[in-house]
Amino acid sequence: MKQAGTLFLLLTLLFSSCKESKSKKYLPSSVGAINSMVVVIDNELWKGSVGDTIRRHFAAPVVGMPMDEPLFTIDQVAPKFFTGSIRNTRSILYVMEDSLNLAHVKTDMYASPQRVGVIKGTSKDEIIENVRAKADDIITAFKDMEIEAAQKRFERSLSKETVLQDKFGISLNIPSIYKVGKQEDNFVWIDREIQRGTANITVYEMPADSFSNDSTLVKDIVAMRDSIGALYIPGPDVPNKITHMRTEPAFAPYVYPAEIGGLKGVEVRGLWDIKNFPMAGPFLTYILNDKENNRKLVLEGFVFAPATEKRNDLFELEAILKTFKIEGVKN
Repeated sequence: MKQAGTLFLLLTLLFSSCKESKSKKYLPSSVGAINSMVVVIDNELWKGSVGDTIRRHFAAPVVGMPMDEPLFTIDQVAPKFFTGSIRNTRSILYVMEDSLNLAHVKTDMYASPQRVGVIKGTSKDEIIENVRAKADDIITAFKDMEIEAAQKRFERSLSKETVLQDKFGISLNIPSIYKVGKQEDNFVWIDREIQRGTANITVYEMPADSFSNDSTLVKDIVAMRDSIGALYIPGPDVPNKITHMRTEPAFAPYVYPAEIGGLKGVEVRGLWDIKNFPMAGPFLTYILNDKENNRKLVLEGFVFAPATEKRNDLFELEAILKTFKIEGVKN
């Protein structure tokens, strides 16, 4: 009887396991270039006011860039052609006139990782209203997924440098193609070559009581960046001229609340240039309030790539900076 009971238990477990495996949905890996998306929409809607509204949100210029570059590179397909491998695209926006009025985001419908924004309405006006209401949420879902996908790609070959741990007690998941270019007592500069330029990461500390006045926050951030540029980031030699990185004086940077690695702070986006020399590009800075270590931590990415698109290079730097972790008190 004991053997029969054991055999019955094993058969029950085997049957349950088979049933569970059949119920799982196995999905192919998603595909798509970085910051690209497919809009599935009827051609007539795409060419009219609905398409204009979609482009106004999803192809809006990236903030803080020297020339207009869209948030997403968009490919449009009519619903009847939305078949086969195109369904495996990582970011999809499905828009249609329907008997339903809704807008939401679905996860991993045809592939993984994948986000599908679904927007429907009983009329063009309802569709436009839903696009306006839900676009920011869908964009955030797409961007968060893109960041995670980029970070997973980094894990294939990470830098083994310990300079950030040694100096600041922090870690970033940085691809091994990046190299340490400069290190001082309170400053580390890491970079790599890209097409016609460089992608750069800098890390440094500021006193804990920095930026205590909200009314002068932007001015104080600019002063900080300019002083660090003067100390550590020189420009090319120009006779009788002082050259160094600074915040582009003609454009105030954009500042947003942020939280990374459990630390709250601000995200800053804007343009840098070289004083007294024609060089410029976009930057992204995180200023984080590290109360436990009595400091403000500054993580920055900036791109130099004249006459080329910079969106994806700056996005890679954003993905790197968002892997930030406190690893303990600095040595």
